Order: sequence, then structure tokens, then C-alpha cells
Amino acid sequence: MLAKVMSCAVVGLEGAIVEVEADISPGLPSFTIVGLPDTAVQEARERVRAAIRNSGCIFPTRRITVNLAPADLKKAGPAYDLPIAIGILLSSEQVYADVSNMLFLGELSLDGSLRHTHGILPMAALARDKGLSDVFVPSDDANEASMLDGIKVIPSVSLAQLVSHLRGEISIPQYQPDKDWRDVTTDFSHVDLAHIKGQEHAKRATEVAATGGHNILMSGPPGSGKTMLARSLPSIMPAMTLAEALEVTKIYSVSGLLSQDTPLINQRPYRSPHYTISHAGLVGGGHWPRPGEISLSHRGVLFLDEFPEFSHMALESLRQPVEDKVVTISRAQGSVTFPANFMLVGAMNPCPCGYYGDPVKECKCSSGEISRYQKRISGPLLDRIDIFIEVPRVEYEKLTDDTLGESSEKVRTRVEAARQIQQRRFEGTKLMCNTEMTPIEVKEFCRVDPPAQSLLRTAMKQLHLTARAFHRVLKLARTIADLDGADIIKANHLAEALQYRQRSLS
Repeated sequence: MLAKVMSCAVVGLEGAIVEVEADISPGLPSFTIVGLPDTAVQEARERVRAAIRNSGCIFPTRRITVNLAPADLKKAGPAYDLPIAIGILLSSEQVYADVSNMLFLGELSLDGSLRHTHGILPMAALARDKGLSDVFVPSDDANEASMLDGIKVIPSVSLAQLVSHLRGEISIPQYQPDKDWRDVTTDFSHVDLAHIKGQEHAKRATEVAATGGHNILMSGPPGSGKTMLARSLPSIMPAMTLAEALEVTKIYSVSGLLSQDTPLINQRPYRSPHYTISHAGLVGGGHWPRPGEISLSHRGVLFLDEFPEFSHMALESLRQPVEDKVVTISRAQGSVTFPANFMLVGAMNPCPCGYYGDPVKECKCSSGEISRYQKRISGPLLDRIDIFIEVPRVEYEKLTDDTLGESSEKVRTRVEAARQIQQRRFEGTKLMCNTEMTPIEVKEFCRVDPPAQSLLRTAMKQLHLTARAFHRVLKLARTIADLDGADIIKANHLAEALQYRQRSLS
């Protein structure tokens, strides 16, 4: 008898329906899985055999063939254990049930219990989009699947419990979460700007960067506060919308980094990889591509400390994601696209010893060493950075001053007000903030008054701005105008935007 059960594969961040066909026919006992399975799926034969026997059912001693269709789609991971087991039980007529409108997901233990499985959220989203009524998932993953509306989530502790449910002996109730994770207040417990002494100019630059989502590069001697400024950025960025939170949660679910205790990520990611990270670790990759650090920082901050120390390949690989907000990884099996809409924050020393231009400590580097160090960052990559700021040494008087600066909460209030202006501006589009504008939106929304036009013309000639830099200056000026509540970009807004662009890092 032939039985068909619906399951799901994850391609990139999206699900793809997989039809699990189980056929039992006369012949010598065998168990074959076809349909481009990887090693984890091939090993499902032993897990399924033991789980069926230990769940009080009979494993057929006949010729068993399981096909995972479509056959040209690679099947990876242990999520097919449960649908294969259900297919065998249906085919051997140990279970009678209509499963045509159900989706089965989960890894089986040898005793028949169901384990946590990666990528449940995108697979449940596909089931909802395809109009399937029920999704059977391990009980540990029910919280994650319940983040979506319009789908009935049935949590299962074990294969034996699920079989009893399908036979009608018991009824597993639909999962109801203890609390609505979508209403959980965002935790802003990062470094507070109030505790960073001095650096008023740098704090202003981070406020502008957080408002428009602009990339920023900080340069200064060791211990001047660059890392603390970067860590404070999530505390002044606006809270994520539900759509943004679900996007980020999908990425972490597929990567296996989603905690079962917090099934929805409502805090903006902050990723800070070490400069020894590989190209695949930063961009994503592997035999079957997985998200890298730039995708894990989607809708958040990617902080690269010791910016010039990263490998040339790693730095140059940032150019396309910074511009397009997505990263495409191509392999022989096909191409996978991951979202990568992050805010790039870099920190570097002005020279190898770190004290070039410092008024207190003398630099010991030669001019050649300084030049080679700074040239590790290519011009095209620097052209994609909107804000360059110097973070100088903090004086003793400021360090010992007991007066606290402006808190992150106050700054975040201004940032959120400016973001609301941007949301109204981009209503009806997919744009979220100013940095995402294309030249079409720049022409429409970045109107400049006559004095500012004269200043911009002079800056183009003297600073030798490229077309990309020209548009980035306008987008940055638009953000500064939003913070000021102005409808049109004025000369003072443009002047502040231009001062953030530097001809050299020194």
C-alpha cells in the first residue's frame, strides 16, 4: 500500500513542501530512502525503525521504499523522521487517517520521543501559506510555531502519543502559548550612553547613524571608547516591528540559534565577530549554505572591531550586501539568498601602534607602515560608509566628572520620532529607513534649498565625491533634517552631513 505524508524542507530562509511517499511491497526486508537525502536523512532509517518498535507498533519486515519528492531538491536534517514514520505506519495499515491537510515535522529519538528541530518557523509559515490546517511539531518547538496566526499547531511529545491521536484514541489539543511573545517589551539593557564620558561629537554621530540606519567607521587610539559607543547603538535604535522580529527569528531558527525559552527575537541583533573569522563565517556558506554573521545581524548592528585586521576577502565581500541589503551564495546545487539589511559599524586605530595623531603618546610607526595599514580598507568599501568620526583620547577631567550625560532613553525618543517621519514618507513601499533609498527616492524626497545646493556643488568639486557618495551624503542630510523636523534639507543639515565624510582616515 502507498501512503503520502506532507513535510517541508528549508531552502535559504523559505520553506518548500516535500511529499514523503512510503511504499511497502513483498520481498526481502529492506529499507531504502530516495530523493536526494543527505547523511542525516539516510540515518533516519535506524531512528525510525527503533522509534516505531519502542512506540508499541510493528516495524514491517518487508521491502520498504520511501521517496522524498521533488527528487531534485536536496533534503537535509533530521526533520523528516516523523513524516517517514507516519508514512510507514499508514502504508502498513497500522494507522487509518486522512493526513492530506496536515504537515509533520520532527526528529525522533530511539525511544520514540520527539526532539527539538531547527527551522520550524519558516516551515510552519509555508504550511499556512499553502492552506494546510494542522502542523504537528515536537512539543519543544510549539512556542516557535505559534508565533504565526492562521495555523493550528499540534504539539507532540512522542510518536506513540501522535499515533493514538491519529487513531482517535486520544485528542491532542491545539497549542496555546502561556503568553503572547509578540507583546513582550523590548529589553534595552545595553551600554547606556549616559555612562560614556565625553565623546559628544561621536555620540551625535551614533544618533544620526541609528536614525537613518547609516554605516559608520570610528577611528581613534586604544581605550578611547569606540567599542562602548558601538555597544550602545542597540540601546538607541527603535524597537523592532513584528514583521522585522519575525524576519530575524526565521534566520536564527534556521541557524539553530533560537532559544526555546524566547521563541521570538524582539531585540535588535548585535553581532561582533573576531577579525580571524573566515569568509564563510562572515558571509555564510558551507556545503549547503547557512546564514553568516552578516545575516545574523539583519535589522541590527554588525560591529567589526580592528577593522583593517579582517582579511581582504572578508572585507571586500561586504561591498555587495551593504549596497543591496541581501547576500547571494552560489553553489553547484544552486543559489541561496539571505537577507543582510544590517548597520555596519567599524572601529580601527589610525596606525598599527594606535597612537598616530595622539597629543599625549608618540606614534612609533613609519609613514610607510601607516599608509599600508590604512590601505587595507579599499576605496570602494570606504565609499559605502556614510559616517567617519574621530574618537579622541578622553581627558582626566571628563573621566572623573560625576555628571551623567544624556541617557539612551532620551536619545531613543528622538530617534523613534524621526523614524516615524521616515515610515510615513515610505508608506506603501518596502523601505524602512533613509539608508535604503534608491536614487529614485533620493530624487523625490531629498529636496535641497538653494543655499544648500550651492554648498553641495562646492563639496562635489573639492571632495571629489563619486555618484554613490553624492547620494549617500543626501540620504545622510535627509536623516539629519528628520531629526530637526525639517521638510527640506537646509545648508546646516548638509554641512553636518559633509563633515562626516573625510578624504583620509588620518
